[in-house]
Amino acid sequence: MLKWVQSGISVVAGTAEPEYGPDAFYPINELLDGKNPFSPVVKEDLQWRSLSFTNVETQTFYLTMPTGHSCMIQIILSNLAGIRATAQFTCRIYHPEKPEQSVWTSTNLSDFEFGNDKLNFEADGVSVELSEDLKSYTFKSSVNDKSLIDVVITQEAPGCKIGKDGQTLYGTDVAKPWGTMRHIFWPRATVSGSVTVNGIALEAAGQAMYVMALQGMKPQHAASRWNFCNFQGPTTSAIMMEFTTPPSYGSTVVNVGVVARGSEILAATVENKAVHTKITADRENDWPEPTDIKFEWHGKSPDDTKSLDASIEAPIPNLVERVDVMAEIPQFVKKIVAGVAGTKPYIYQYLNPGAVTVKFGDEEYTEAGSLYNEATFIS
Repeated sequence: MLKWVQSGISVVAGTAEPEYGPDAFYPINELLDGKNPFSPVVKEDLQWRSLSFTNVETQTFYLTMPTGHSCMIQIILSNLAGIRATAQFTCRIYHPEKPEQSVWTSTNLSDFEFGNDKLNFEADGVSVELSEDLKSYTFKSSVNDKSLIDVVITQEAPGCKIGKDGQTLYGTDVAKPWGTMRHIFWPRATVSGSVTVNGIALEAAGQAMYVMALQGMKPQHAASRWNFCNFQGPTTSAIMMEFTTPPSYGSTVVNVGVVARGSEILAATVENKAVHTKITADRENDWPEPTDIKFEWHGKSPDDTKSLDASIEAPIPNLVERVDVMAEIPQFVKKIVAGVAGTKPYIYQYLNPGAVTVKFGDEEYTEAGSLYNEATFIS
């Protein structure tokens, strides 16, 4: 009971978490009971939770277009101790050779609400609507003239999650966790429509991926570091989400991933690695900025009949943006991470050519494509 009370105080007051250790942490891979981690996405998985306690919930779409543009569009819902909820639209449009067609916008949203079944999101100037068959999203935003969005994202491969609900749990009682981490994926999708950047209209076509995420506690208490990979090739997609807990939960690494080809999920995976094979010290904040990376996926097909081993190893010279998170978020949301010594969150975003090597059953191949990755340092 004492640990539960301590956790509640730290969530509300913004203080550092006590040292619970790994006994107060249930990573998703340990909750699988040795079963194949693949589970299909159902309607309830795509509902906004809109929790009444401290949490951050996001819907993020990554668009990879044949014009060479990369686009991230995102809705962020934040709540501090049930006192007040805020919503934000963030957008990154980038072309490595056309700075006039590259932009980063972050816009607070007003009068936001959800549909009756919490599958749709709407605010002044923004709407995200899920189709009745749960296979496509229509995303429209006119809240910022620098980044106008009117796109439809449609599943190519099925949506999936790890385990029964995609959740890692925090707390001393697995039946009554005081915090959660949750990810729902569409690993391979297509996009159509238009994106307008700085008044320049672009046809939105190509590949997309989607992730719905929930950090059901203060973000800096849930994770101290993140690695994210989104590889999109002509036929193959490989995505990975890895986080490391703070020392309060034993500095435990949790890694989930999915490899898809065409309309097929090759494997949902938890035996993965994200390695910064070369780093350089960032002069501005002393974080070890990666310059070369290696991602590895290891798993089984959904029917448990074939093994999968996949890898990407590449230099990542093209740093799209170093995002000072505290400089980009609204004043209210800053309170979520206030009061914790050593918290200085930065996100390093990269877009580079890459190639994935896949061994699936008796088949082996290598496919070139677009590699978008992020390295996040929090504390």
